Amino acid sequence: MQARQRQRMQRLIEDLLMLSRLESQENPVADEDVDVPQLVRELADEARALSQGRHTIDVEAAPEHVRGSREELRSAFGNLVSNAIRYTPAGGRVTLRWRVMDEGACFEVEDTGIGVAPEHIPRLTERFYRVDKSRSRETGGTGLGLAIVKHVLLRHQGRLDVQSQLGRGSVFSAWLPRARLIVPSPVPAQRQAA
Repeated sequence: MQARQRQRMQRLIEDLLMLSRLESQENPVADEDVDVPQLVRELADEARALSQGRHTIDVEAAPEHVRGSREELRSAFGNLVSNAIRYTPAGGRVTLRWRVMDEGACFEVEDTGIGVAPEHIPRLTERFYRVDKSRSRETGGTGLGLAIVKHVLLRHQGRLDVQSQLGRGSVFSAWLPRARLIVPSPVPAQRQAA
């Protein structure tokens, strides 16, 4: 029991430090090329390990990269994935999608979990807000994961959209603006011999 308490306290401290860094105005967003398809594959592997075979994990990933902080995006996307595993009963399905559309790029986590009642959705990204306090403690969450997601997305000029139905599942969509997409350079045409 003490080891579990220590691990929970360690996760809480790490999450509080991450939030503090994210909220710091003097800490600019890194401007690195983030291979999102690779990141999604890593998160799918972690989801399978966390699930221990209790869920079906599907992955759909477009090839596009984005400009931003890999560490921050990994933290945000990872929180969405671990929540989906935690709140989806055994035998359920969790789908990770990375797609690009006219309005921007979206990392989406869809699950067949317990869902969230509509009155809770606007408050999900508040620090320590819990829909069901007892269930959250059982699953090992700190109550800061979605606050971290919100702040990472704000720092990347993005947003979090949530659609959910009680007993049917949820879709958490992390949107990034089109301006963050890295457009591949065109391959130069080969000169034809005269």
